[in-house]
Amino acid sequence: MPDWIGWVATATFASSYFCKRPAVLRRVQGLAALLWMSYGLLIHALPVIVANAVVAGLALFSSLWPAMGAKTEPLPSDEG
Repeated sequence: MPDWIGWVATATFASSYFCKRPAVLRRVQGLAALLWMSYGLLIHALPVIVANAVVAGLALFSSLWPAMGAKTEPLPSDEG
């Protein structure tokens, strides 16, 4: 039964490499991590749960950070 969740999580994470915008990439990877957490819960694998809780939290937080008003600085140009 839980195998299909693992496969969906794998497909979701793999599909994130086709995302062109960084915020979308992080959201898709966050969703994949949530699916992996579900899989970990079903198979009672604490390392899978904890590792993906960290990944999901960071991915979702960083994708929401600009929406919370954070300003980003442009990268310095090599042109003088």
